[in-house]
This record gives sequence, C-alpha cells and structure tokens, in this order.
Amino acid sequence: MTAVQFTIVAVAVFAASCMQASIGFGMGMLAAPVVALVDPTLVPGIIIMLATVLTLVVVVKERSSIDLRGTGWALVGRVPGTLAGAGILLLLPPRGLAILLACVVLGGVAAASVGWAPRPHRRNLVVAGAASGLFGTATSIGGPPMALVMQRSVGANLRGTMSAFFLVGSIMSLIVLAVTGAVHRDTAEMFLILVPVAVLGYVASRFVNRVLDRERMRRTSIVVSAAGAVVLVGQQLFLL
Repeated sequence: MTAVQFTIVAVAVFAASCMQASIGFGMGMLAAPVVALVDPTLVPGIIIMLATVLTLVVVVKERSSIDLRGTGWALVGRVPGTLAGAGILLLLPPRGLAILLACVVLGGVAAASVGWAPRPHRRNLVVAGAASGLFGTATSIGGPPMALVMQRSVGANLRGTMSAFFLVGSIMSLIVLAVTGAVHRDTAEMFLILVPVAVLGYVASRFVNRVLDRERMRRTSIVVSAAGAVVLVGQQLFLL
C-alpha cells in the first residue's frame, strides 16, 4: 500500500469512526467502499475489527442507557445471519463481493432516505438482527437494518443500544471470519496501525456533535456513502 493509498484509507476510517461514535452506526457504510477500492482483501475484516474497538468504547460510556431487551432480541437473529454471511463470503469471488458491498450500501442509503420506520418490536428486532449479521459478516455493513428499527431512539439510548448490539455481533463475525480464513496477518497489522486513527475519530465526534445535529450527520453520511458505492460499482464494471 502506497502512502497516498494509506492516507485515503486513514481519512475514510477517521470520518467513519466519527460518524459511528456520533449516531451509533455508519463505520461500514462510509469506510468499506473506500477501503475496498484501495485494497479489497481488507474488507470486511479490518472494518469489523475497528468497529469493535469503537463500539466497546461507546458501550462503556453509554452503558446506563442500553436497552438490554431490544439488544437481546436483535442478537437472537444475529447468530444465523452471521453464519449465512460467512457462507456468502466463502462463495463469492472478490469482484462479486465488491458489487454486493456497493449494493448493500445503496440499499441502506435508499432505506434511510425514504424515512421508513418499522416499530422496534420483537419480530422486527430479530429480523433486523439477522439481516445485520448477514450483511455485516459478508460486507462489514450491518448498520442499516438495525438503524431502521432503532431510528425512533435518540442520543445516548440510540448510541448505547446500537453499540451493544454491534459489539457482540462484531465479535461473532470476527470469530467466524477467523475460522474461514477471511481475517489474516495483513488485516491484523493494518488494524493495529489504524486503531489510533479510529480513536481520533471518536474524540472528534465529541466536537462534531456540538456543530452538526443528528439529522445533518445522517444526511452527510448518506451522500458520502452513496458516492463511495457508486465509484466502487463503476470500478468493478470498468474492470469487466
């Protein structure tokens, strides 16, 4: 990886970490398309590993605001979704994975844009957890399904509950990815290098929250995520 490529990845991780810490999700949607453009072999492992660190920090900070019941039902669905995601990862070639990743991003953008808000009752939480496990393990983008059912929550409750779910879910995904060989030495080395960048993103979120409200942050993430996904699709089609 060249210095320019690393800088691009680091900037994407910084911005994605800031967004993740601010609204409870977005690490994969924002960073994954950029990382996949630079080095597809780092996706989904590096994004999930960095997200695990961030969610742990947020969980500790917002632990008193976590909805344990909602988190529990979502995790019921996460288990089979994670296994299915690992199966997809084993079957898809790198180009197919890149296109799937871009499609998941665009799907999440579309869902966030139309304002659809299913209620966070038991069935929807289990279904959202399963979808999050499937896409999160296969592409590192598990935020949109959970964000849909949790969008009525705000502030610490949103960040804490989402982070608690993603902390446990990310650990599940990493275990499965390690078993299947999708997490390797290069992934671990890059993770250690990028951890300080992700932590800086978390620190920056505390200042960004004072300037950008949740709605502005959401709109910004939608635009940036969509742009990254479109570029990724264009790259893969150009290579055909």
